[in-house]
Amino acid sequence: MLTINNQHTFCQRCISDTLDGLRQGLSHFAGPSRTAIIVRIKPEDPFFICDPEYLLSGHEVGIRTVFSSLQNQKTDRNKNLESLHFGLLTTEPDLNLSGLISYGCRSGPVDYQRWFTGHHPDICSTEPIRRWLEHAAWRFSHDMANDAALYTGISGTFLKEYATQAVQDYLLDQLNIAFGLDNRIILDLLLNTVLELSSTREEGSLPHGRLSFIEPSFIGDISFLARLRRDERPQLENVKHVRKLLQTVEDSDNHLVSDGLSIVGIAGPEAIPFAITADFQGQHGFLNLGQRPVCSFSRGRFQASTMQAKLVEVEEILLESKLDFTQRNTLFTSVAELVHRAQQKRFGCTLIIDLNEKPLDLRGQVLEQSLDLSNTHLRELASSLSRVDGTLHIDRLCRLLAFGCILDGAAISSENLGRGARYNSALRFSTMHDKVIIVVVSADRPVSVIRHGIEISSRCLWQPQTSSVFPMMPLEKWLG
Repeated sequence: MLTINNQHTFCQRCISDTLDGLRQGLSHFAGPSRTAIIVRIKPEDPFFICDPEYLLSGHEVGIRTVFSSLQNQKTDRNKNLESLHFGLLTTEPDLNLSGLISYGCRSGPVDYQRWFTGHHPDICSTEPIRRWLEHAAWRFSHDMANDAALYTGISGTFLKEYATQAVQDYLLDQLNIAFGLDNRIILDLLLNTVLELSSTREEGSLPHGRLSFIEPSFIGDISFLARLRRDERPQLENVKHVRKLLQTVEDSDNHLVSDGLSIVGIAGPEAIPFAITADFQGQHGFLNLGQRPVCSFSRGRFQASTMQAKLVEVEEILLESKLDFTQRNTLFTSVAELVHRAQQKRFGCTLIIDLNEKPLDLRGQVLEQSLDLSNTHLRELASSLSRVDGTLHIDRLCRLLAFGCILDGAAISSENLGRGARYNSALRFSTMHDKVIIVVVSADRPVSVIRHGIEISSRCLWQPQTSSVFPMMPLEKWLG
């Protein structure tokens, strides 16, 4: 077995290829992602770390606590692992490090490995990502079990395109727990049908409505509103026919029901225990397991996103303001709800959060009496007003002062001609006024947070590493 003391070893090459493929795959699934690994090949070896994009910086204390005890761990279990097949992974407990998702395990070829990625705030579930990390560990164990002469470098390529398989692996685990190994739902057919439906138009429209997949042995427990005759049930492979039937549950709480092979009928709005449900919402949708979200889907591929802006940048700016906790919380909650309503209804709008003690005097439809947006009912009205061309003007006390406001400003160098007038007007206006936050919602779902003439949400604090071989160093040296 090769060691990892030299940066040009076979082990380092395997890790670099796998990390790069993992990063690229996760970036497409969950947004820009970083990856890292802490590894020990043999029990007598030191731990090494490969963290090319500094994902683990700031976690030194937690990592030291865990790995200082593991460093000196010499147990019979470690010796027994050497005789295990590379495909047998024994999972290690989670480290529970804030802001990170990780998977750790032991196997015959690799005494200890733990793969890391960042925990994005706007993901439906961490579970498909954990399966992704688990597969990275399995691929690395497989590569290390082979001789360098047999290495193909294909692990990274597999991990780039692992999104659908990661979702499938998670669902399969859950089905096996719930129904045993003899469950009859064919997941690859189910998931491929969902993706094909997501991009299939009917009379020019993308699908809306819910399609629930039920383990066949439980179909008899469903209360159907309408049930199709067995010999007339359309098969899932006939995507065009299934797409037409989705129209029967569009704009209703009912859902189309499938046994995993065909469409069985239409059920009412009652929740179906342990169903896998695809909730189609036009240009995107969500895949749920029971009441738990698994992932979203859009344009024929799965994604981790909740499809809702988290507005982390707005929250951070409000934390730095002189507002008390109640004022900050009310203001943030109100703005977030207005943004999410616009996203759900798919219309563009602009909101100005005016933190000046004396609000700015803006041209627009000024209200005779401001609306207190801490009142949920008035937020609904404000959402309707945001459809009018122009901007909502909200002050630091969470009052809507005006709508349809016009934003003035001189041209600036940071304008983006690829974006519309709403976006560039916000850039210009925010350059002239220090104490405003502008939130721009586009009809095609992007949300921009702008301050001081800069889109805060577009700032990139790191650049993906492009080196073919990433540096590794002893963990003890990295910890200092």
